[in-house]
Amino acid sequence: MRNLKIGLLYPLICCMAFGCISNEKIIYLQNMKGALPIDEGELITYEVPEYKLQYNDIIDVNIQTVDDMIQSGFNNKSAAGVNQMGNMASQSGGDIYYMTGYTVDQEGNIRLPIVGNVHVKDKSLEEARILIEQSLRVYVTSELYVKVKLGGIRYAALGEFRRPGKFVVLQDRMTIFEAIANAGDLTPVAKRDEILLIRQYPEGTRLHRINLIDRQVVESPFYFIQPNDQLYAEPMKVREVGAGENAAQSLALIISAVTALALILNLIN
Repeated sequence: MRNLKIGLLYPLICCMAFGCISNEKIIYLQNMKGALPIDEGELITYEVPEYKLQYNDIIDVNIQTVDDMIQSGFNNKSAAGVNQMGNMASQSGGDIYYMTGYTVDQEGNIRLPIVGNVHVKDKSLEEARILIEQSLRVYVTSELYVKVKLGGIRYAALGEFRRPGKFVVLQDRMTIFEAIANAGDLTPVAKRDEILLIRQYPEGTRLHRINLIDRQVVESPFYFIQPNDQLYAEPMKVREVGAGENAAQSLALIISAVTALALILNLIN
């Protein structure tokens, strides 16, 4: 009977040893040992790189002449229509300008009415706006107002997120912590020190590892999310040991299993 008790206690001890996750593994933005500390209140300066348009990007090109402004005002698109497109995009993870915008083709061009092809690949939004305006000057002699925008920041969150999926955030700039919060935050068993960022570049795709536990991440070039980024969070080894997200859940499952086993042994004896 003593051996039986020891055998029943053994899985409980294993669960408590392997199922617990220390706070050091889940707390964001820590000053790590051996790294230059960043004090609270310290000003952190950075340069946000301008996004360069890539193949398959969709941009909205809004063109207005003086006559358009006089007739329809400065906004020739209804706010209700834009809001409706934004809600649809947020729910589906798609670009809000998919039906009305212009797609960058494999050659890096967008095709505008009358003007024809305009090469915008590897150009910033401001550079693309200038090119489009210069192309229109051949056909339009009056004053022009040209606005070029992306359909927000589109990204994907996979793995140990509470709400994984594709998302569209209607803003021009977003940090990696905002992106994680939008996906419901990471689960307790996610490897916060080894988040995999898959980023698209004009020449191809690159994979980067990000340590969210280290406060130095705010100074890294990956602190700000770019359109078409993908975030993948791997699980810790504790996921292989217990079925619960934390030690309490795993312990409850082990206790239930041991209780059931003890009941079966009692009935057999």
